[in-house]
Amino acid sequence: MDSLVQEYNGSMPRVAIPSRRPFLGAAVLSAILAGCTVGPNFRAPPAPASTRFTEAVLPGRTVSAAVPGGEAQRLAPDRDIPGEWWELFHSPQITTLVTQALKANPDVAAAQASLRQARETMRAEQGALFPSVDASARAARQRESLAAVGFGNGSTTFTTYSGALNVSYTLDAFGGIRRQVEQLGAQAEYQRFELEATDLTLAANVINAAINEAALRAQIDTTRDIIKADTDALNLTKSRFQLGGVSQVDVLQQQSLLDQQTATLPGLEKLRQQVRNQLAVYLGGHPDQYSTPTLDLDRLILPADLPVSLPSKLVEQRPDIRAYAALLHSATAAVGVATANMLPNLSLSASYGRDGSTLANLFTPAGIVWTIAGSIAQPIFEGGTLSARREAAKAAMDVAAAQYSSTVNTAFQNVANALVAIERDAETVRAALAAQQTAASSLTVARSQYAAGAGTYLNVLTAEQADFSARLNLITARAARFTDTVALFQALGGGWWNRTDVDTKVARCCGVLP
Repeated sequence: MDSLVQEYNGSMPRVAIPSRRPFLGAAVLSAILAGCTVGPNFRAPPAPASTRFTEAVLPGRTVSAAVPGGEAQRLAPDRDIPGEWWELFHSPQITTLVTQALKANPDVAAAQASLRQARETMRAEQGALFPSVDASARAARQRESLAAVGFGNGSTTFTTYSGALNVSYTLDAFGGIRRQVEQLGAQAEYQRFELEATDLTLAANVINAAINEAALRAQIDTTRDIIKADTDALNLTKSRFQLGGVSQVDVLQQQSLLDQQTATLPGLEKLRQQVRNQLAVYLGGHPDQYSTPTLDLDRLILPADLPVSLPSKLVEQRPDIRAYAALLHSATAAVGVATANMLPNLSLSASYGRDGSTLANLFTPAGIVWTIAGSIAQPIFEGGTLSARREAAKAAMDVAAAQYSSTVNTAFQNVANALVAIERDAETVRAALAAQQTAASSLTVARSQYAAGAGTYLNVLTAEQADFSARLNLITARAARFTDTVALFQALGGGWWNRTDVDTKVARCCGVLP
């Protein structure tokens, strides 16, 4: 026993227990060990020493392009993230969608219920730190034979009454109960940050889905405009063919291009409807209940200033990192629980009551009964079970430490990826805009040359196809600027610590609010 205690808490004095007064000796021992808690104490891992997220220093401002969604964005280091970060898009529709999803999504409700369950489980275990008191009362009417005691063949019938107050208390001499409470408290902390992570993921998914739907709507509208233009071109080509101005090959080539572009429309419509179905589920409903109008991509406002936290603060802000830190804390406390199970278990019990054959003599001095008892139990031989459980708990602690480290590494990668995407996708929008403008100019020239008889119809078709692709690519690039911004806020933790819409009961039970 001494070696186990010394391993985790330093040397402990030996206590000689007089053989004639074992109960008093146990009390003395428990008093000396009061406050002793075996097992390693949890210490949060230190924050990484990184001074930046990316390999190379990023510019403080992205490039811009003269198109909606092409505005320049500035990185603001060490600036705090607002709790309702989605409001930075200045879109009432996005704010409405996120707010409704956070209130109605069943995943959020499940996370809240899991948190309440974990907190109540911890509180239930805290009760073991206090004495257990219960009362009992009994009345019995019984008949006994007198033959058993040598008084003939008769019998006697009598009534007995009894009442007692029982008190029992387990002395948490080595902190096993306290470690178990600590373990359950860490699990409740894990559920708290699982709730925060659920909220953050849901908000990001809702915004991304709304942006994707807006991009698909823009692509559909662009495709329909192109189909209309190509239909007019086909009708004109057919008219010229009837007049002998073009060959049938030109008509077939124009028809083929129109058919190809028309074939892309059902796929875009399918994707858009699937995104709307997903939005309906995010909002806690069914697809047939979703009727929110599509966002207008041209009217979305790209946040100009992007708050970027310091790397040292990321471990405090990311809900998943905090959740895995709580799991590490829980695993550390489990080692203490397993260690305490190998040490003596001390308990005290007492009862005070009254017995009597009538209600009148139940309350006389002669009816008083009481007991006081103390016990100590020390595992001696368990076939290696207890030591193996402690080693398993240590291994689980090592697993939790490795998972925490992996989560931190992934978090830094997420932020770095988002920052790089913000920089490079801004350049992509500028390049896509230039490509679209060039393709449009090329199409104008090709049509003019063909009308003047200086070019082939194949050049016109090629220019039309290039213009079609360039216009769709520009829409995709513009949408990526918005989703990159969402990814950055999500990677940095989403500002949950500044939230004002957290459910009051849940927030108070898990320490978010005072």
